[in-house]
Amino acid sequence: MAKKAKKKAAKKKSLDTLIVGSKVKGVIKGNGCMTSGELLEALNEKVHELLDSACNRADSNKRSTVRAHDL
Repeated sequence: MAKKAKKKAAKKKSLDTLIVGSKVKGVIKGNGCMTSGELLEALNEKVHELLDSACNRADSNKRSTVRAHDL
């Protein structure tokens, strides 16, 4: 289990930020909630996972173009 945690921690550091933190926080604040310190990093990871999945789906359909329905 410790190896898995180390692998996940190493992966987190290498991800480029794809979200605009201030915009995300603005939406959350607009809904009357607060943002935890971990949220933006977790959201960024989910966006990366979503995009990787969409790329895999496009590739499996023999396309190089990722379309909205791949999400």
